[in-house]
Amino acid sequence: MTQRKVFEIGGYVAATMLVAFGIAAVVMGVNGRNEVRSDVKREFIVGSPDMNKTAILAEAKEAKLPASVIADLPTCNVADKAIVTGAQAKCFASYMRIHSFEATGGKTYAQMGRFLTKDGKDTSDPKLAAIDPKTKQPVENAARNLWVTETALTNALNTSFFAEQVAMFGIVVGIALVLSGFGFGILAFTAFRWLPAQEKKKAVKTAAKPVVA
Repeated sequence: MTQRKVFEIGGYVAATMLVAFGIAAVVMGVNGRNEVRSDVKREFIVGSPDMNKTAILAEAKEAKLPASVIADLPTCNVADKAIVTGAQAKCFASYMRIHSFEATGGKTYAQMGRFLTKDGKDTSDPKLAAIDPKTKQPVENAARNLWVTETALTNALNTSFFAEQVAMFGIVVGIALVLSGFGFGILAFTAFRWLPAQEKKKAVKTAAKPVVA
């Protein structure tokens, strides 16, 4: 077997492997995307009526949220819509965060105290906290606990968005690999078969021409 033949076969093998890996990547990406959407859909999440930029802006102003929060309000729209995609899940999560701000007065988890005082203010000093008559323990800040729950839920929703994007990336990479494989195969055929055949035909024609003295 000649060296050129070995290179030609190697080109075809590389092209076949690229196409095979590309198809596998596309299949895995499609399956991953479908699984993400199936998992999101089975939670039966529906956006609340205020989950659009106009309604949430009015709510935020009414709740007197800080300007920094208002400036970063979501602009997507999932009001009264079933959440079935990663993008919709991310949008829903962004509105959940604003709802949490409304409940905490614009404070994040780290900005709130662990307990509540007798006049309803938050504090991290158990000595200043109101005492629950039943448990005899400092009264916990319910808004802070709400923020923990909201963070857990939004992280799950944002993860579904990330997973869907990874699946889409896999599909794009798979298509690129398939196209690269076909290109590699065409290149191998052109370089080791078509071009040499053309050169051979040209040489035969040149040799067949009569020599004029």
